[in-house]
Amino acid sequence: MSRPITFTPPAGAHAHRLQTARGEFAVLEAAAQGHQRGTVLFLPGFTGSKEDFISLHEPLAADGYRTVAVDGRGQYESPGPRDDESAYAQGELARDVLAQADAVGTPVHLVGHSLGGQIARAAVLLNPAPFVSLTLIASGPAQISASQQQRVKLLRDALTVMDMVEVWEAIQAMEPPEDTDTGDLDTGLEDRADLRRRWLGNSPAQLIATGRQLCTEPDRVAELAAVPLPKHVLSGDEDNTWPLPLLDEMAVRLNARRTVVHGSEHSPNTDQPEQTARALADFWNDVQRP
Repeated sequence: MSRPITFTPPAGAHAHRLQTARGEFAVLEAAAQGHQRGTVLFLPGFTGSKEDFISLHEPLAADGYRTVAVDGRGQYESPGPRDDESAYAQGELARDVLAQADAVGTPVHLVGHSLGGQIARAAVLLNPAPFVSLTLIASGPAQISASQQQRVKLLRDALTVMDMVEVWEAIQAMEPPEDTDTGDLDTGLEDRADLRRRWLGNSPAQLIATGRQLCTEPDRVAELAAVPLPKHVLSGDEDNTWPLPLLDEMAVRLNARRTVVHGSEHSPNTDQPEQTARALADFWNDVQRP
């Protein structure tokens, strides 16, 4: 589970509802400072939310980028059915992304973290026209590692027999002490109230459906490589969801820029936001340079 440093929007960012042709979505948006170089659409990962990019808004705005981070359908503050898994088929979520891009105002730089990267890939494969570039953050070529598949299966099984409160309490009981330490969180997160509220906002059907996708996703790298769009593979220097050699190989197959953010793990966007923002902006600046 990702742990953003805060759930309070930074200066210059505001929360609102994005109205699209496929319904409304909760977003955090920040305007560019000075001349706007481009617009960025961020997609969070499994059990995550728009707040996973909260520390990127300020540095990217200072570099001239308007940023929009979205909760996907049935994710945290975006509405979605609680018991209909069909609403969360990958193709449906990809069409949501195309609608979000249209509502934000194309063209956009598309960025997906983990599960969000695979949904972003599916959207680009449906229609690459709305996008200037694609960045995959800690998001691999196919299904997640065997150890992570076991964790996701446990969660999916629990959700079929327990409610969201019971599952949250079970997760807390199972986490080792170092994972429950909140010393690196701000005072608003000391009692984990924000993380709990985010968890309870998720649709169980969404978690079950997208968890299954993570465990069964096929390798679509060749399809994506054929799309003439600048690509960027970014990760931390440790990742047990998709091993780094797998991400290195994927970047080669995609002819993509490869960035490793040192001192971070599966969520460089929360672990090392300044380094991550710099790497993203450098990529976009090069993409847009004549």
